[in-house]
Amino acid sequence: MARAPKGKLDLDPATVRHARSLARKAGRPIVTLAKKHTTVAVERATLRLAGLSGADDEGSPWVNRLMDTVRADVGLEHGVALPVWDALLRHEAEDLTTLAQKAAAGSVTFRLPEGKDADRARAASRRQVARGLKTVDKRRVERDRLIRRHGDAPRQPWIYLIVATGDIYEDIPQAQQAAREGADVIAVIRSTGQSLLDFVPEGATREGYAGTYATQENFRLMRAALDQSSKELGRYVRLTNYASGLCMPEIAALAGLERLDMMLNDSMYGILFRDINPIRTFVDQRFSRQVHARAGIIINTGEDNYLTTADAIEAAHTVTTSQLLNEYFAKEAGLEDWQLGLGHAFEIDPAVPDSFRLELAHALLAREVFPHAPLKWMPPTRHMTGDVFKGNLLDGFFNLAGALTGQGILLVGMMTEAVVTPWISDRDIALQNVRYVMEAAGRLHEDFHPAPDGVINRRARQVLGESIELLDTIVDDGLLDAIASGTFGLMKRPADAGRGLEGVAAKSSAYYNPATEILDAQEVL
Repeated sequence: MARAPKGKLDLDPATVRHARSLARKAGRPIVTLAKKHTTVAVERATLRLAGLSGADDEGSPWVNRLMDTVRADVGLEHGVALPVWDALLRHEAEDLTTLAQKAAAGSVTFRLPEGKDADRARAASRRQVARGLKTVDKRRVERDRLIRRHGDAPRQPWIYLIVATGDIYEDIPQAQQAAREGADVIAVIRSTGQSLLDFVPEGATREGYAGTYATQENFRLMRAALDQSSKELGRYVRLTNYASGLCMPEIAALAGLERLDMMLNDSMYGILFRDINPIRTFVDQRFSRQVHARAGIIINTGEDNYLTTADAIEAAHTVTTSQLLNEYFAKEAGLEDWQLGLGHAFEIDPAVPDSFRLELAHALLAREVFPHAPLKWMPPTRHMTGDVFKGNLLDGFFNLAGALTGQGILLVGMMTEAVVTPWISDRDIALQNVRYVMEAAGRLHEDFHPAPDGVINRRARQVLGESIELLDTIVDDGLLDAIASGTFGLMKRPADAGRGLEGVAAKSSAYYNPATEILDAQEVL
């Protein structure tokens, strides 16, 4: 008797399980590595959870000034908690801010406490960091309450729209208007280059380039504005920003404290496209994902970026491979299926025969391999041109593919995407495109069933098979070597190079971090 089809694609469940098993084998050594190291960003995030904020007159954050002094006196490998709270218990300062100011002035010296002094510092640091994590917990409860009060987005996929003028006070009215026009998720993309800053700017900012700086105050202002919109519209409007780059853990902590709902957070994006050291990135992403898990934040991964540098047909299997790795790293850090906005994109050259059928194969493969994840479907950029009419048509095909394959998060494509910074009028036309397709064909996935042995089914099985072959190689050679050899996005990034390597340290036997202790144990506070 013929084997019954599994879902809309005839994927063998045992093959999918095998792919996940290989991803676990490939990912485990990376998790082990991450657990054995810390970074300056992880330690600064811990200080932020403890309540330290603000900056000196030159804009250097107090968390950086304090961390730099502690590191100079006792090293990074022991963590920041014991030296800092030991100094507070020795009455070097009455609070963290004053201690940071004294440290910056050179009027305090840190030590690594031992014995009972270490026990007291450990207990004091844990109490203060726990208060910060309790705030994160309260923000999560607050989100759930507001969704119950205002209602949720009326349908899926959620319509995800980017707003980023560089000026937070210009972003706010544009974001609110976008919500009125149908956007369910507002993404405030970061200013160009922020991912390479080893500090988080302070305060409300008005000078970003091609994006707005991610700061705690900008988060607070936009969240408050979208809360007003949620009340006005009778549906909760979600807010997204970016937890990537050299300050990934800190931005994750700030997002949890200010109730953001989604964060761009990919395990390899910073390595591949920003040349950030692989070890730094994997240590930072594990901590950041633990915070996201705690905060109930949905992560969005960045596999779509691979197809801007590599061919979307030849490299399709690298997207699936990365999705499987991202899923493993995310779940190991405590994230649940509903928090996994795994990325993929509509990037095949439209001149390729049957390009739309191939796009459907790739999109449906992601949907069926990750059936419970709210996949983030990205619009065409690489093959956009100055022909805005063709661009709008291509975006319509992208929207239709999203409807046909049941995607969860649909980023609004604009006809001038990747050509110029889109005008507000471009956004209006793009939203009209999305609304028309979703209203006319939003439930078409219920009727869409590709032929059992047609192009779509065959292509999906081929890509899954190639992913398994690649994962086999990664298990044998190691993920760090695979990244170094240019496996993903054609970028070669060795583990002993890249930005931020100097901010990594192997943990000593005396290492202590109250945030990781609480997050690892998933403690209820």
